[in-house]
Amino acid sequence: MATRIVTFVTGGNGGIGYEAVKALMQSSKPYHIFMGSRSLDNAKSAIETLKKEYPKATNIVEPVQLDLTNDESIQKAYEHVQADHGRLDVLVNNAGASFDIEFVKGNVSLRDSFNKAYDVNVAGTNVMTWTFVPLLLKSADPRLLFVTGLSGINRASQAYWPTPPQPAGWPKEISFETIGYRCTKCALNMLMLDYNHKLKADGVKVWAVAPGMLATNLGGLGPVEAAKFGAKPASLGGEFIKDVVEGVRDADVGKAVQKDGFMDW
Repeated sequence: MATRIVTFVTGGNGGIGYEAVKALMQSSKPYHIFMGSRSLDNAKSAIETLKKEYPKATNIVEPVQLDLTNDESIQKAYEHVQADHGRLDVLVNNAGASFDIEFVKGNVSLRDSFNKAYDVNVAGTNVMTWTFVPLLLKSADPRLLFVTGLSGINRASQAYWPTPPQPAGWPKEISFETIGYRCTKCALNMLMLDYNHKLKADGVKVWAVAPGMLATNLGGLGPVEAAKFGAKPASLGGEFIKDVVEGVRDADVGKAVQKDGFMDW
């Protein structure tokens, strides 16, 4: 029996992470996929749904409790993977949070909308990666992905999609805000460049992966509302992540990649 590719997808119980797990689960290559989720019950429920939808899939999906804002949770997840396999072949840093819409709704302060997003998307992802690097270095083909999202600065400056042009005056009437989330994803690009630099001699392949604006529950907007702003199906992101994991973009290590090329920095 072929050796399974040990893979950890953070935030794997929903959105793009769920679609990535789904795509890898159906792959002809052998995988053992750890589905990281803040709620173990939510992960178990997501896995049951996958098993019902794809009963013939032979790849393994296992739930792991993971809260990126909690160092103890990250350490416990590390110890679980270490005890089970002693290595990690692929880390997909997908988990992310946005509080911009919550700010627009008046549920959190402007400062908290930024700080909460940075805690998960940047600080949490950095601690997760730093903690799991020793397991990646035990792999014969280690791969490290940062799902970077809406972080293309050049593109944003040209059209600033999806926020339309704003009239003069303050405050602005913006119903769909993304700036805090976008700032964290720009920071992830820097994190990717840094880990690519640090791990180059170790043979770790590192990318930032930009799946684009996809219809998920991120920020509490919901897939239906997100689609009204032009968001595409989340399954496209899952398939793209699978392609990168399985070598389609191996010539582009150390870069921010999107499906049809490279992301504008």
